[in-house]
Amino acid sequence: MGTRNAEDRLATGSGTEPAVDITDLYAAHRLQLVRMAVLLVDDFGAAEDVVQDAFAALARRPDAVRDPSKTLAYLRVSVLNTARSALRRRRTARAYAPPDDVAPPGPEDAAVLAEEHREVIVALHTLAPRQREVLVLRYWSNLSEAEIARTLEISTGTVKSTASRALVALEKAMSGTTAGKEER
Repeated sequence: MGTRNAEDRLATGSGTEPAVDITDLYAAHRLQLVRMAVLLVDDFGAAEDVVQDAFAALARRPDAVRDPSKTLAYLRVSVLNTARSALRRRRTARAYAPPDDVAPPGPEDAAVLAEEHREVIVALHTLAPRQREVLVLRYWSNLSEAEIARTLEISTGTVKSTASRALVALEKAMSGTTAGKEER
C-alpha cells in the first residue's frame, strides 16, 4: 500500500479504507489548486483561503463525491465557485460607501431649534382650542385620525378637516411671527 500514490488510492477506494484520503489529496494537489485560485482572485492569501474552504467542504461531506476518480474535478469546481463568491463579496465591499459622518449639533443649532420650537408654540396658542387639540394629538402624540376621533369624540372627517384648517392657520400665524421678527 505504501508504494501507491494519492491518485491511485483515489481511484480504487477499497472497502476497508475511505474512498478518498483528503490528506494525500491535499498534499498532491493543493499547490495546483492555489495557483488556479490566484489567477481567479488575484490575491495569494485569498487564494489559499479559497482552496482551504474547498478542502474543508469536502472533509465535512466526504460522501459528496460518489466516484473517487472525480474528487479532483469536484475540488476544482468548488475552488471556482468559492473564488466567484469571494470576488462578489470583494466587489460588494468596494461598492459600499459608508454614510458621511454628520457632525453632532452644536450650541448654535440647539439655540435655533429652541427658537423655532418657541415660535411654533406661540403660533399654536393663537389657534382655536379644537384645532390646537387636533394638531397636538396628531403631530406631538402621533395618534391616528381614528384615535383622535375617539379621544375627542368627533368623527374622523371632522378630524381631517380640522387638521387641514389648523395647519393653514398655523402657517399664517408662523409667517406673521417671522414677518414681525424681520421688521425688528
